[in-house]
Amino acid sequence: MAVAVDSNFAGRLWERLGENSHLIDAVTGRTIGWAELRGLIPAYAAALRSAGLQNGDRVLIGCSPSPASALVYLGAIYAGLVAVPVEERALTSSPAALVNATGAKAIWSEAALRRDRETRSATFLQGDLARENAQGMPPAACAATDLAALMATSGSTGVPRFVMVSHGNLIANTEAIIRSQQLGADERAMAILPINYCFGASVLHSHLYQGGGVVFDRRFMFPDKVLRSMAEFECTTFAGVPTVYNVLLSRSNIRKLVLPRLKRFLQAGGGLAPEKVNEMRSTFPHVKFFVMYGQTEATARIACMEPERWGEKPGSVGRVLDNLTASIVDEDGNAVPLGQVGELLVKGPSICCGYWNDPEETQRVFRDEWLRTGDLARQDDDGYLWILGRRGAFLKIRGTRVSLAEVEGRVAAIPGVYECGACAVAHPEAGEALMLLVVPDRERSLKTEEISRKLPAHWTLHSIRLVSELPKTSNGKLARALLSEWARNGHPAIR
Repeated sequence: MAVAVDSNFAGRLWERLGENSHLIDAVTGRTIGWAELRGLIPAYAAALRSAGLQNGDRVLIGCSPSPASALVYLGAIYAGLVAVPVEERALTSSPAALVNATGAKAIWSEAALRRDRETRSATFLQGDLARENAQGMPPAACAATDLAALMATSGSTGVPRFVMVSHGNLIANTEAIIRSQQLGADERAMAILPINYCFGASVLHSHLYQGGGVVFDRRFMFPDKVLRSMAEFECTTFAGVPTVYNVLLSRSNIRKLVLPRLKRFLQAGGGLAPEKVNEMRSTFPHVKFFVMYGQTEATARIACMEPERWGEKPGSVGRVLDNLTASIVDEDGNAVPLGQVGELLVKGPSICCGYWNDPEETQRVFRDEWLRTGDLARQDDDGYLWILGRRGAFLKIRGTRVSLAEVEGRVAAIPGVYECGACAVAHPEAGEALMLLVVPDRERSLKTEEISRKLPAHWTLHSIRLVSELPKTSNGKLARALLSEWARNGHPAIR
């Protein structure tokens, strides 16, 4: 008999698990099949409840790409608690700050955590939770507006800001993602992104909710190992941020592998140069490449580009999901004509209600049901969006505004360039000029003159520096504040 789950997201997911549902740890080979998975989610929920936790209590969960952290996360939501997934290393290094920021009543980590005086208020749950007899335990009754999770926004330093994600947000976004990617019940995703990142969480949500499975592999520092796992476990979906695809194209044997079961690549987390998208498409002509756009404040996904239309609209992130509405406005909040640039606003059932314990920033970003994304965009007559960069991620060269994202995309397309970070520096005549930090491909030599020759003449160039790496956030995005600091003060990575 089906269990009434109200609006509990994990309860709905649990009900929809099918014979193809499973979690696999590619490193150990451990497989959690359908029947065991249906038992473990309520068992983890019961164990959390047995620690004295009540509806709405926050639980910090140290995450890596692994079945264990996924089970605790889903078990917490199933139990009516508020899951707070964070980086494992952040939880180990600064648990007191995270407890203080979230008011968490419990901490779970795969790694052993030492108690200290500053975190006595939190219960520490280490390793596998006690396996209680949870047979027949129903999901906690939850309204669609009840909080399911606090998701950390990406950042390079300090305690992150936490977005309040409701059960209704998760249901709406997950179901829209499934429709946009045409997911079936026989899917198996390769997950290299942890669930503390909303992109990683959305891959877990959508594939299990649709009755499929997820393979976790935390070895992407050795990309060929992950590729071999994809072949071994017959994965149908692979998800990555731009850095991941740059690595696959430049530093792996992806062109030599046969992946007959693979159906789709998913790319979000920043702009991937259209040339790199085309290279992936030509390398795997039978695999659909989905370029997507999203924000934590929108649960995860906002827009998705149909692979079939990429050739017509290269560089677009597609149209907003079918349950969202988009508007592009000027600095006064007035809608701009189609084709003109303005700030992208989005509203719909997957837009979250604000930031935890930050009413001032909530009021600034979430206004009259609209999410002010902070991204500058334009939209064509067919509703397709082009993201041009963050507000403030521009420089003015002789009065003309130039997008740093556009610069980085153009430089990244130059043969011999692995990736590029751009920042503005003062210039006596142009006002501002470009400084480029460029990581060259390992396979060939690269001279800075090759880059400067391919840039538009009106882009005043201060300098180009070859570097061994770029500063990144934990989610693989470019850390612009650190990039500017490197440019100003130097860094060992700069040659």
